[in-house]
Amino acid sequence: MDKKPTNKYFHESRRGFLKKSTVLAAMATAHPAITKAGDNAEKIAGYFEKIPLQIEINGISHNLSVEPRVTLLDLLREQLALTGTKKGCDHGQCGACTVHVNGKCINSCLTLAVMQNGKKVTTIEGLSTGDNLHPMQEAFIKHDGFQCGYCTPGQIMSAIACVKEDHAGSAEEIREFMSGNICRCGAYVHIVNAIEKVAKGGQPL
Repeated sequence: MDKKPTNKYFHESRRGFLKKSTVLAAMATAHPAITKAGDNAEKIAGYFEKIPLQIEINGISHNLSVEPRVTLLDLLREQLALTGTKKGCDHGQCGACTVHVNGKCINSCLTLAVMQNGKKVTTIEGLSTGDNLHPMQEAFIKHDGFQCGYCTPGQIMSAIACVKEDHAGSAEEIREFMSGNICRCGAYVHIVNAIEKVAKGGQPL
């Protein structure tokens, strides 16, 4: 016999979830003659009950209420005004939204906020202390590791993980680890130089 889920945040049955998804899909694709797009958005937003979420972000504890459909990226940007984490492709392919969760880098656009209950999140805003930049931030500035700067927060968060997880033994290894972070400006050579500098410096990250 299958056991029922014990997580209080995910108590709905599979049948209930599928039923709700079907209703939402029907509402979202309804013909304009039947219902306005704005009405759909309101109905969809009101269909979900908010769920309590306890999460630590950049060393600060937050007790929040979020809809179960909200991604960690949207929570950071829209509810907490931490806009350093960028929304690029919103499909986990560009790396602009990279943050650290319990010390591991993830694409925040691909994970739901409620899945991070009780966890510690670090964003680009949490790296510096006052006017003192993180060593990786300093290295990116020194080696011109950015141009337009849009991808830079995600690049830096991944770069820190690259060094901390011992994937910076060579330029080839760095490029492989960083391949999930796209730079439209093509500053890859400088990014690799910055990471190598930090890796060789032996500074605690």
